[in-house]
Amino acid sequence: MKTTQNVFKELTADEAAQYVQNGMTLGFSGFTPAGASKETPKAIARRAKEQHSVGRNFKIGVVTGASTGDSLDGELARADAIAWRTPYQSDRYLRQSINRGETRFFDMHLSALPQQVRYGFLGEVDIAVIEASDVQPDGRIVPTTSVGASPTFCRMAKKIIVELNEYHPKELLGLHDIYEPLDPPHRLPIPVTNCQERIGSGFIQVDPKKIIGIVRSNLPDEVGAFKDSDPTTLQIGENVATFLAAELKANRIPKEFLPIQSGVGNIANAVLSAIGANPGIPAFEMYSEVIQDSVIKLMQDGDISFASATSLTLSNSVLQEVYQNLDFYKSRLLLRPQEISNNPEVIRRIGVISINTAIEADIFGNINSTHVMGKDLMNGIGGSGDFTRNSFISIFTCPSIAKGGKISAIVPLVSHMDHSEHSVQVLITEQGIADLRGKSPSERAAEIIENCAHPDFKEELLAYNAETLDGHTRQSLRHAFFMHERYLSTGDMHPPNVSPEAS
Repeated sequence: MKTTQNVFKELTADEAAQYVQNGMTLGFSGFTPAGASKETPKAIARRAKEQHSVGRNFKIGVVTGASTGDSLDGELARADAIAWRTPYQSDRYLRQSINRGETRFFDMHLSALPQQVRYGFLGEVDIAVIEASDVQPDGRIVPTTSVGASPTFCRMAKKIIVELNEYHPKELLGLHDIYEPLDPPHRLPIPVTNCQERIGSGFIQVDPKKIIGIVRSNLPDEVGAFKDSDPTTLQIGENVATFLAAELKANRIPKEFLPIQSGVGNIANAVLSAIGANPGIPAFEMYSEVIQDSVIKLMQDGDISFASATSLTLSNSVLQEVYQNLDFYKSRLLLRPQEISNNPEVIRRIGVISINTAIEADIFGNINSTHVMGKDLMNGIGGSGDFTRNSFISIFTCPSIAKGGKISAIVPLVSHMDHSEHSVQVLITEQGIADLRGKSPSERAAEIIENCAHPDFKEELLAYNAETLDGHTRQSLRHAFFMHERYLSTGDMHPPNVSPEAS
């Protein structure tokens, strides 16, 4: 073993993994694959396989900021090394293990995770594994492309393993704004009054005695390339931009506009691109969780003036563009801990407009964003609840149909509810826009069916809505899931006399 600056041991990933024991809880850096450790979790997965091969139990609790890359969630899931997992995931192997009941998973609002870790609700954190672009002898750790919950993991963990990733330059110092609030009853107001305001330091300060050692790596983030926009996602984006431009013209949004929060994925990229291209919308700021490729393009074009988030989730080619022009981007980008990027107090104060994606929506405006057919977890609620419940305007988007037209995303009653009608103000599909503000349940149903449902399913949805004529919300407990049941039995939500080819 060598030493770094005569202070920290240099460990191989396999040497670091030897410190991990069965039953431990580990807090890993990472929010999406951005900033997630890579060499150490792969070594822990190898250790798990070795232990299993000789008949020993070896499983750990895994806590992260959000989802991670294949080197973390994927490797550990394939090694059957995860006893329980929170707060969010997007790995197919881990998802399968969760849905088979082999891994315990509990879904959490991302803004609440660090506080719950500090309270001890999840038990003790034995080891924090943190990816860094730099570490100093006095315990200053500079994160890489995300912050997530790393400051809290570092403070609460008994020991820390630093994965020093030389793929990321030391010059990232200054990109981050590390601030950890006091806990109730001593908490003070979070002093963020605009997207650009800095309130913390550029590094995570830890007790250097807690650092077990340093594992060196040189690996890019495992961020997959996004698909090109298709006609459906492009139309959804256009509909969102049209709605926001109309709100601005009607003076329901201040003339200087408001910060945007957008979820992750192809629809989110299409939405942001459409907002940037709309001549009726001025250059805007973002106060969000994740900065994606489209944000960088819009920043280059002058359509986005500043972006605050907790994760720089960029394809490797776009990330290299950022690194080659760091001075430009460090004055326009800021990465915060997730309990600040997703903080309800700040979101409400600065008037964030939230735009998130649904798996399905019902005709009254309730949203399912986590479970397929009500039972199989997809990814998790993530930060959508943090923003939806506290935003200036809350928007949900989704295609009106899925699975080649066999599934209607607009249903009589969602099969799992993550966001209730009380939090959802606008629903947008490629078919159109349903503005639900100030409308009763029956008015909402008419608006959603007319403007958002696919033509193949409108007639049945209208018939369902007319079936129950009494009650404030016209819901039939007997028939509410007839479309879901039809899909589960036939593989198609269409009525028997309508095929998806008609779509």
